[in-house]
Amino acid sequence: MTEQSQSMQDAMTDMVGMAVKASEQFNGLMQQVSSKSTSEDDPSASVMTDFSEAFQELSSKIMDNPSALLEGQVSLMKDHLNLWQQTALKFAGLDSEVVIEPDKSDRRFSDDEWSTNIVFDYIKQFYLLQSKSIKEVVDGVDDLSGNTKNKVDFLVRQYTSALSPSNFAGTNPEVIRKTLETGGENLITGMEQLSSDLEGSFGGLNVTMSDRAAFKVGRNVATTPGQVIFQNDLIQLIQYTPTTDKVFKRPLLVIPPFINKYYILDLREDNSYLKWLVDQGHTVFCISWVNPGPKLKDKGFEDYMKEGPLAALDVIKQATGESEVNAIGYCLGGTLLAATLAFMKKKKDHRIKSATYLATLIDFKDPGEIGIFINETAIAALEKQMNTLGYYDGRMMAFSFNLLRENDLFWSFFVNNYLKGERPAAFDLLYWNTDGTNLPAKMHSFYLRNMYLHNRLVEKDGIELDGVKIDLSQVETPSYFLSAAQDHIAKWQSTYRGAQLFKGDVKYVLAGSGHIAGVVNPPKANKYGYWLNDDMPAESDGWFKGAQKQEGSWWTDWQAWVDKKSTKKVASRKPGDKGMQVLEAAPGSYVSQSILDVIK
Repeated sequence: MTEQSQSMQDAMTDMVGMAVKASEQFNGLMQQVSSKSTSEDDPSASVMTDFSEAFQELSSKIMDNPSALLEGQVSLMKDHLNLWQQTALKFAGLDSEVVIEPDKSDRRFSDDEWSTNIVFDYIKQFYLLQSKSIKEVVDGVDDLSGNTKNKVDFLVRQYTSALSPSNFAGTNPEVIRKTLETGGENLITGMEQLSSDLEGSFGGLNVTMSDRAAFKVGRNVATTPGQVIFQNDLIQLIQYTPTTDKVFKRPLLVIPPFINKYYILDLREDNSYLKWLVDQGHTVFCISWVNPGPKLKDKGFEDYMKEGPLAALDVIKQATGESEVNAIGYCLGGTLLAATLAFMKKKKDHRIKSATYLATLIDFKDPGEIGIFINETAIAALEKQMNTLGYYDGRMMAFSFNLLRENDLFWSFFVNNYLKGERPAAFDLLYWNTDGTNLPAKMHSFYLRNMYLHNRLVEKDGIELDGVKIDLSQVETPSYFLSAAQDHIAKWQSTYRGAQLFKGDVKYVLAGSGHIAGVVNPPKANKYGYWLNDDMPAESDGWFKGAQKQEGSWWTDWQAWVDKKSTKKVASRKPGDKGMQVLEAAPGSYVSQSILDVIK
């Protein structure tokens, strides 16, 4: 045997050994996953039962019209025959045609070998034809009841996405190359990373999306200068250091969502919404919500109102001497702001003079795809779990939201981390996305039942907070609604319905992009644009038909709007003025609490 042959044999032996070791590790991990099998009372089991019933209804409808299914099968057979013919021509070195191509936005097949290698090209097109056929069969059933169609669409999409050849080591050319280059080390590393992620997961597999060691809150994210001037069980209130000599007389309160950390609005200096607000001459106060553990299980939605925005208004009065405030609520923070304004109206409390709602659902009739997880059985099971834990685990919520964009937010990292064995890159947005937070059991139960399940916020006296029945239709506060055209969490058509509930003047603005990029869009980026229409017709489609596209960022439009509400300026105010005690520097300690920290 030659030296070269011996080297090749040794390399193959090492590679086989690596593959065997990786296989053993994978089997062990699958046993670990199986050992976490859910009980009948587990929320995920309830959701899967609901999906199973939806799929049974779909199957029944399909069998009621077997001719449509037969037509679909015949069409699929023709497509596959064509694919065989074109592949044979390609093997023979003759001119051939592509039978089906992935969408331009589909990054799963971006590697050149998916097109240049005949085998991988065939595998890719075979998969795309199968996926297309399944989708066409499901789309052809148009008389499914209730929310069943959305559930079936979601289930089919998860199924076809999971079976993509890009997700398997033996059919992904990038993974095969990596395995040959490293002698299988990538698979070993991948299994180690999968094991680590499983240990840190709850209610699903929470894939690592970013190099977490690359970021630290207060060091290179959430760095806008300021001070924490107040805290209670639920919030720390940050007052930011002014950057202008003069500031608007009326302070500005920002209410972020309590299902995320606030620093999505202060990610880095060049796109920080909070810093931009400070630079425009606002005295900015921002709520930083606590990451709740078991001790806060009995905190309810009304506690979030009283200890959140209402407490913040009292502190702002002490810190500035001003009782009139402009308020901004983002996502659930906006929902809380709307409920708070209705409560204040009943109490004849008029301190909030303008309200801005960023990507905010108020009417939950159509909450988007997340609604497929919401039903009485699932909520009841979740309540049992929350009553035991004392909280809703943010890792479960993160997994559910990631599945709404499964290829971008799950499978791409599955392939990169576990099959290619690569470390996630440092990306501040994805760092924030995985820096989750819990929700108290009582509050989350109230929120799910009253908003998502029964949509009571839109009803007159439908919700009672601290003994007061609220009515949004009586709110007269001028409002600015900002929604995003591609938002899959707060659909703009749904937020538009919410904007029509109020009695006061309402301006509705539609930004380009999605739930985050559409909101966090600094003017200097000059991206996405936005649509304006001063009229508010009954239907969202009518509003959009009359809207005019504007270039740039909605931030400048909002500033022009709020300028008209409070033009008077005064000398800038610093944290600690008027004898206020400074507790610690921004971003504070609440935002640094991890889920694992608070559930110990």
